[in-house]
Amino acid sequence: MAVASPAPRTTNPLRRIRDDIRIERRATSRMPLPPGPKTWSPARDYRVRRQMLDVLLESYERYGPVFTLRTFHLASIWMLGPEANRFMLVSDRDKFIWRDGLLGDLIPLIGDGLLTTDGEYHDTARRIMMPAFHRDHVVAATSVMLEESDRGMDGWRPGARVDIYDWSRHVAMRVAMRALFGLDPDATGGHDVAREFERGLSFHGTEFVLQVLRGPGAPFERVKTARRILDRILGDEIASRRSGDEGEDVLTMLLRSTDEDGSRLSDEQVRDQALTLLFAGHDTTTSTVAFLFYELARKPEWIERLGAEQDSVVGNATPTGEQLFEEMPLLAQAVDETLRLYPPAWVGPRRSAVDFEFAGHRIPAGVPVNYSSWASHRLPEVFDDPHAFRPDRFAPDERAKLPKGAYVPFGAGPRICIGMRFGQLEVNAIASRILSRFRLELEPGHEMRVRQTPTLGPDGGLPMIVRRRRDSD
Repeated sequence: MAVASPAPRTTNPLRRIRDDIRIERRATSRMPLPPGPKTWSPARDYRVRRQMLDVLLESYERYGPVFTLRTFHLASIWMLGPEANRFMLVSDRDKFIWRDGLLGDLIPLIGDGLLTTDGEYHDTARRIMMPAFHRDHVVAATSVMLEESDRGMDGWRPGARVDIYDWSRHVAMRVAMRALFGLDPDATGGHDVAREFERGLSFHGTEFVLQVLRGPGAPFERVKTARRILDRILGDEIASRRSGDEGEDVLTMLLRSTDEDGSRLSDEQVRDQALTLLFAGHDTTTSTVAFLFYELARKPEWIERLGAEQDSVVGNATPTGEQLFEEMPLLAQAVDETLRLYPPAWVGPRRSAVDFEFAGHRIPAGVPVNYSSWASHRLPEVFDDPHAFRPDRFAPDERAKLPKGAYVPFGAGPRICIGMRFGQLEVNAIASRILSRFRLELEPGHEMRVRQTPTLGPDGGLPMIVRRRRDSD
């Protein structure tokens, strides 16, 4: 018996805008939205595209933990801070819908996977996939992570310029293809899968007004082109597995597995779940590795501390999965601090399913409601000196002092990121291999700017200069 897919969601931008306006009018006819700018401002739209963190923190300072912010045609509610995170992710999560939030805009690229679905369909698919992310399966992927990291560094030479963001994207994609799906990254018909995802995601970096355009030459055509190529690559592999060419990986598990009532996923549903995992499994690792080495380059004392830890735990040997998970606490702290400053999934867009009240404000059903780990992680009353890279704040004693909901880079509650362990191990593995051989310096004169699309990343890449590790000893 096949699992019933959710109803299709329109991608017609004019219909979406019309529906959003109608929903907002109905909602506000019953109760006003929380304080904040409710009229459209092109200047605000410009700042939101380029200075979103500043806009959110300024609004929090002015209005408190709940406020309204209009961008383009859409008036969204933002809820910031530990209490808001717990409300939306744990205690009152059933008051919110994922699929009708802005994450639904990813459906044309990645389909109806875990990120864009709700209710029984989501829960069934998640149950089917959970065994694939058991700790033992994750640790078994360590060798692939290390092999691809070393392969990626084969061409590095002292003094060379490397875009660590682009480099990480390709390493992480190769890891995801091999470790999660048993795919050969070099057998894709000449297509660069990482580049196709980048092409599709670049749509979300265009100006709001351009995102509504359709037809030849419009930004949306990049999404359609990328999706066709990704569908063909995964579709061919799924057909091969169905005909008997099986492996021991997530893709095979998706094809084989059934839920408690015998439900199983169709080929199209498997493809959408696989696309979602490929997206989440490489994009979040990519940005975390890049931002980690950006911050380490600005804090050379931490490079020395991590190098000493590496020597103590691993020496000249190859690290094991258990060592990367359990025996490098300083590396874990540095990664945790990177995720605090630059959580890849920086925004959690939802829609309110019912009327509710929070922090003295009533919010009507049907309106967009967002939490933001990026902004919540930078609140000075929660994190001292919040914009500084200070990994010691995640030492066990210090971490224990954080209020519940303060640190949510992977979300929280029943929908916490299914691949969290995989991502943590992968970042640790890639970072460990780089730290064992090289140190990376910022390219002189380059000013890093953060770009927010569905995930955070360094705008235009992150060029760095390669040095031998021992040159500084």
